[in-house]
Amino acid sequence: MELRAAVVGPAHGLHGEVVLDVRTDSPGRLSPGSELRTSDPRWPTLTVASLRTQKSRVYAGFEQVLTREDAESLRGAELLVEAVTEEDAWYPHELQGLRAVTPRGEELGEVAGLQAGAAQDLLLVRRDGRTIMVPFVRQLVPVVDVEGGRVVIDAPPGLFEDEEGPADLGTSRGPGDAR
Repeated sequence: MELRAAVVGPAHGLHGEVVLDVRTDSPGRLSPGSELRTSDPRWPTLTVASLRTQKSRVYAGFEQVLTREDAESLRGAELLVEAVTEEDAWYPHELQGLRAVTPRGEELGEVAGLQAGAAQDLLLVRRDGRTIMVPFVRQLVPVVDVEGGRVVIDAPPGLFEDEEGPADLGTSRGPGDAR
């Protein structure tokens, strides 16, 4: 299975360099000399000639792209790489649709996706028409069983409670409540 490693952005300069929107957490897959398939039939494969970062932007040059016009024609193309299997790592498409259950097996909802977060990724769980964001850390999500079609979520109190109010009124305080 091929996954998107980057999306080609606008041309930069006159000699075919482009801005990349990198979508992989393994930037070595885009290193000079790497051959990448693309989503653009006009450019079925590209070989990375150069890669640099400047002011948080990533710029790439390709052996096959020599002019600004060529670079502009490539804009929007996806750079594709083969999926790599890692232990305790999942792609969002593998998690989507899994049942979310408590450690006791009670249904919590269905995994709707994965969102990148600043400190950790967030597992998006759809429940009763709303989406609950669960930090995707081992303490809260101790089991991911793709083959079994489920994730186990050991949620802290209140995370999956209805918006009308928490289940245990004696332990919850809101703004203006006495301490």
